[in-house]
Formats: sequence, C-alpha cells, structure tokens
Amino acid sequence: MDHKERIRGIKALPCWAGEVSLSPLEGGITNLNFLAEDAEGRFAVRVGSDIPEHHVMRFNELSAMHAAYAAGVAPRVKYAEPSVTVLDFVDSHTLTPEDVTAPEMLPRIVELVKRCHQEVPKHLRGPALIFWVFHVIRDYGATLAERGSAYADLIDELVSYGNALEAAAGPFDVVFGHNDLLAGNILDDGKRLWLIDYDYAGFNSPLFDLGGLASNNNLSEKQEQACLEQYFEAPVTGDLLHRYSAMKCASLLRETMWSMVSELTSEIDFNYAAYTAENLDAFRHSYADFKNI
Repeated sequence: MDHKERIRGIKALPCWAGEVSLSPLEGGITNLNFLAEDAEGRFAVRVGSDIPEHHVMRFNELSAMHAAYAAGVAPRVKYAEPSVTVLDFVDSHTLTPEDVTAPEMLPRIVELVKRCHQEVPKHLRGPALIFWVFHVIRDYGATLAERGSAYADLIDELVSYGNALEAAAGPFDVVFGHNDLLAGNILDDGKRLWLIDYDYAGFNSPLFDLGGLASNNNLSEKQEQACLEQYFEAPVTGDLLHRYSAMKCASLLRETMWSMVSELTSEIDFNYAAYTAENLDAFRHSYADFKNI
C-alpha cells in the first residue's frame, strides 16, 4: 500500500467525528504513526500488521493496551481494526535517555514500570503471550541463518551467549512486562507518566524490563542499584545482581539481533545497520562486565 492509499484508508475509518486531518508522528521504528484531529479532539494512529519474525502479534498488543488503560498507565484505545489502532493523543513530552536518568524522574519511572507489572494483568482479557527473550534470541538466530544474513559468522556465537545468560538469569519470577523500555515509550504530560507501545508486551521476568530500562538509557551502576532497591523494596543481594546483570545482557543481545533481522525485513526508513553496530558494541561491553561479576 502506498502512502496516499494509507492516508485514504485512515481517513475512511468509521471512528471519526466529521472531517479528519492527518500529520505524521516521528519516532516509530516498528510502526507508522500519525496525529489525527477531528471534531472531538486529537488522536494517535498506529499502523502496523503482525510481524511474526519479531514475535509481534497485534491481537496481543491490543489486549495489552486495553488492560494498560484500565490499569491507569496508558492512553485509551478509541478504535481498532486489523493493522490500525487509534488512541487518545497525550499532549506530553516524549522522554529522552537524558530525561530518564534525571534524579527526580527515575524513581517515577520505576514506579510506573512496577505498576504495569502488577496491575495490567488484573485487567487482561483473552489469550496472552509470554515474551521469553532467550527463545526470541534463538529464533532470531534461526531467522538470520535462513535468510542469509551478512552476520552469519556471528550467529552461533550470539545464540550461545543467549543460552548461557538463560542459565545464569534464573530462578525466575513472572510479571506482565512491557518489554520495550526505550525512553521514547515513556511520556510526561507534566502531571503523570504514561507508558505506550505494547508491541512486545507479555509475561516475563521483571528483571528484563529493569535491565532494558538500564541498557536503553545508559543508567549508571549507582542508578541501577537504586532502581533494584526501589522495585524490590529491599537491599540488593549478590544473587539478585547476578541474575539482573544476565537479563540486562540479554536485553542488549535481543536488541542487537532484532536490528539484524530488521535489516533484512523492515521497510521503514531507519538506519538499522548503525543501530546494530551500536547495540552489538554495548552488548559486548555489558557481557564482559557480567563475566567479571
């Protein structure tokens, strides 16, 4: 579908009150996003189909968004049909990694993440997925091999790292994770924080979100320690730190291999090769630190 056809399709949705105007929203690297305005207000429009190679299933995303709204951590879904979701637009500031690391902001984010973990599953309806990062890593390895990736020489090495991290990260608690804690998925409207984009939502270890929050936003060791203490309401033990560090590495490894697969499959205009290189370097440094714990 070309751009004009996509715009016509969005404008023809039955949810609008009168005429609707559309403008692109920047920042998506999995979906196309638009700002829509009609007689009732402003709305965010997310356009994207299932992406099986990334374990993104839109039925799961939609049920997670409904539950997250009921839990008070995400905007309301106004309308949805296959490949298109319309949500209330939050007039807000999209966080950057620098915002995340601000001393007054980080505790608020940890509270938001914990609320997601604990409250969203109380409102979840219908089938739900598990997001098991170690399975995702193995599956990415198989996809890269099948599709003749330029990173073929790295696949066995990276998958073996993932298997070793799985053994190190247990035993596992299970919560309902967001599983994509990039700064750009957190909004601040001046009064409260919102958590958006539930493409990868699913049951998971809480350490994956905490590790992803740290690795995606360059938290210092002191900040990581503070996050763990706040989340678990207890001093950080050596065992917890070891398991957390393994999950943090797994988060970086998954992000690296996600980008490798996206280089082969995505049609979105984004420099995936540079993103792969950046995350692979961060993973190698993190894994070296993990081995020294």
